[in-house]
Amino acid sequence: MPTNTKGKQGKQDALRIDAWIQHPSANFAAHPMFESLRRWMGMEEVPDEIPLDVTVAALEAADIDRALVSAWWGPEGAIISNDEVAQMVDARPDLLVGVGSVDLSQPMKAVEQVRRCVEELGFKAIRALPWLWDLPPDDRRYYPVYVACVEMGVPFCLQVGHTGPLRSSEWGRPIPYLDHVALDFPELTIVGGHIGYPWTDEMIALARKYPNVYIDTSAYKPSRFPPQFVDYLRKDGRKKVLFGSNFPMIMPGDCLSGLGELGLDDEARERFLWRNAVEVFDLDVSDS
Repeated sequence: MPTNTKGKQGKQDALRIDAWIQHPSANFAAHPMFESLRRWMGMEEVPDEIPLDVTVAALEAADIDRALVSAWWGPEGAIISNDEVAQMVDARPDLLVGVGSVDLSQPMKAVEQVRRCVEELGFKAIRALPWLWDLPPDDRRYYPVYVACVEMGVPFCLQVGHTGPLRSSEWGRPIPYLDHVALDFPELTIVGGHIGYPWTDEMIALARKYPNVYIDTSAYKPSRFPPQFVDYLRKDGRKKVLFGSNFPMIMPGDCLSGLGELGLDDEARERFLWRNAVEVFDLDVSDS
């Protein structure tokens, strides 16, 4: 596996961009819905404060050059606010890229939040979690957000597949819900995180069908990629799949371990690790 060599020739072949992380603020980590995840992580107690250095250390240990760090907003309000994410990005602008979230229950405020995230905070995407809202992504309450994302020129990101938290997995089915969205908004760039398992074939089908639909591999180690997903990544999906970890639920280094066993050629590997993310999120990596 290549290592980072800042300023040396060939550096770009070694770039790594993580398409989905969140910093585990105490409010986020202690939320009751993450009981199962805390158990998997072996976290018996949640500290009063989790410094940003914890996340930075995990990214640096995996030689991550950029990470898209996400806000979280649900029916109860902000779990990780956009302003908190902006502070994280301000602290490490060389490493972190902001992803906003919005209140779907108030459509006009949601539109205003999208615009603020992009125009004022400099965020590069908007993310919502259908299982958190208990609403499929083709629900009418998302549609103003989709329009705002198109107008602002940023992707809309969401979780696809089953849920790790103790919530229903139904809204993670790519077909029919996300299929409807892609049909209604061909101008919208959509990134489905967590590969869509156990409906991975459906997510691959959507990425093949729609030019602006992409998949990120957050929450999955390469050893857990379904065989059909590996085949897609090697072949026609090489321009449609982005690397992601879903830190802190899984360490970025663990999500890179075993990458060499996937049988990716140089182009597929480069696109998976960073180039697709640069193109999808319009990132500047000139100083990396």
